[in-house]
Amino acid sequence: MKSIIRYKISIALSLVLMLSSNSCTDLDETLYDRITSETFLQTKDDVIRDFLRSFEHGYWSIQGGGLYYAQELSGDQLMTPNRDGDWFDGGVYQRSHYHTWTDQDNYTNDMWNALYQGISLATNSLEDIEKIDPVKFGLTEAEKADFIAELRALRAWYHLRAFDLYRNIPIVTKVKGESFMPEQSTPQEVFNFLEKELLEAIPNLPTREALGENAIGRWTKGGAAALLVRLYLNAKVYIDQEKYAECATICENFMEGDYGDYQIESRWDAPFDYTNVTSPEVVFGFPSSFSRTHWHYSGDMFGWMAPHQAGKYFGLDVIGFNTRFALQPGRDVDSVEYPFALGKPFVKFQKYPDDLRLKKYRNLGNSTREGMFLYGYLPYFDAAQGKIVNLKSNRGYTIFSRDQVGFFKDTPPGQALEDKVSNMNHADDNSGVWLVKYPFYPTADANKLASAYAEIRYAEIYYSLAECKYRAGDKAAAAALLNTVRKRNYPEGSTSLYSVSGSELTDIEMLDEWGREFIGEGRRRTDLVRWGVFNSGTWWDKLPDTDDHTKIYPIGRNIMTLSTNLKPNPGY
Repeated sequence: MKSIIRYKISIALSLVLMLSSNSCTDLDETLYDRITSETFLQTKDDVIRDFLRSFEHGYWSIQGGGLYYAQELSGDQLMTPNRDGDWFDGGVYQRSHYHTWTDQDNYTNDMWNALYQGISLATNSLEDIEKIDPVKFGLTEAEKADFIAELRALRAWYHLRAFDLYRNIPIVTKVKGESFMPEQSTPQEVFNFLEKELLEAIPNLPTREALGENAIGRWTKGGAAALLVRLYLNAKVYIDQEKYAECATICENFMEGDYGDYQIESRWDAPFDYTNVTSPEVVFGFPSSFSRTHWHYSGDMFGWMAPHQAGKYFGLDVIGFNTRFALQPGRDVDSVEYPFALGKPFVKFQKYPDDLRLKKYRNLGNSTREGMFLYGYLPYFDAAQGKIVNLKSNRGYTIFSRDQVGFFKDTPPGQALEDKVSNMNHADDNSGVWLVKYPFYPTADANKLASAYAEIRYAEIYYSLAECKYRAGDKAAAAALLNTVRKRNYPEGSTSLYSVSGSELTDIEMLDEWGREFIGEGRRRTDLVRWGVFNSGTWWDKLPDTDDHTKIYPIGRNIMTLSTNLKPNPGY
């Protein structure tokens, strides 16, 4: 089969244009806007177009509709503070940080709409393809079964994310002829549905190696199995039943090759580099290119996780940058480390000072880079002045970003501030370290903005099994699994690896290590909830919640108004 996802953008757009441009106002003519599966599906390419309809939407949904910041800004690692008047935005980011959101916050509607649009698109295509005679379209029964299995896995991915965010959700398996959304199912019913869908899809899905270089963007046995791992790992939260044994079994089968051949990359940055389109660590991802789609480089994700003028430092002038997302501080304005156990993400990296990721991000030429963070001065060559200068803020002061929040402005590093206030409403452009997980290669680099988005990495399987082993009391096995991934983050012979006994592992160290490996990957809220500290924990400018109803989001008021079948989530 051809590489399906590489055509998804143009096909999806063509389909939209086809559906929107064929309406006719001359009633004496034959109407062509009555497109159904019977009239649209005429060729094999039509079936492929139908199959692809929800994939591009899936890529957009990693960041659109508030889906990214609902997972990250509510946790203890990233922040969007009010930067001297910028990014207050009606207090929406502060409510996210303080867990005081309401059903009137737009993203509580937008996330629901984004996920259920994907569910509806996948279900509509599934209903179409289930009815076709594959021979008529030049397809084999195996290809038809593959399409069906992939759509079931894709739909399960959407449902699982909605389940994680809202818990009390409808299960959608039919859209044709339906006028209303189904009533909400119980968490147990949703769990059972997802488990069944994934288990039944896996046998008909291809393996990664069978698809070769075309595997990116395709749901494979490994991708569906990884969703099962997520479902089982969080089962105690979802249905108040521990499924760690089931999770461990899937992980162990994964590592034995039952779902395909995967490997941990030897370089920490390889799963995020432009070569990751064929990375053996990327279990499921979305292909990207500068000329087409690169949603994770957008303003709702990594594209706005740097100073305004960062393009000068990167040598990249084809994307705008903004200060929207940064790491929460680990130190107060006097450089004293905060006493709380959670949060402090940069301090948690510095706990192991030989971590290669701690280097300041720098492009090295020929599509290579080092480091994962922006901090301190950011020098670049200014052609007009003919010399190297330090990056300046849009407000005119020199950038010297630090692991602190306050009104630093042009205050030199090391000089004490009289203003000791540090909170979500009191920051400037020098507040916080910025994360650069995916590279920003220069404009002249052929591989700029070309990294695929890695939604599921094989490292997650190792960390999930390590957590299961830790919870079962086997710290040694947990440490060995974590070190298999962690060793690439440190020089050869580093003392930063866990000991053979795993004696260093505690609940907080396990959670910290999840945070180090998966920082910025849109899962921090889920991990905090699973470890029981999302509502009870303390981190920078965040006290424990008064209760735990905010473990799930409210269903937005607009959604509730339009869907009379829905009941509000408890506490809202």
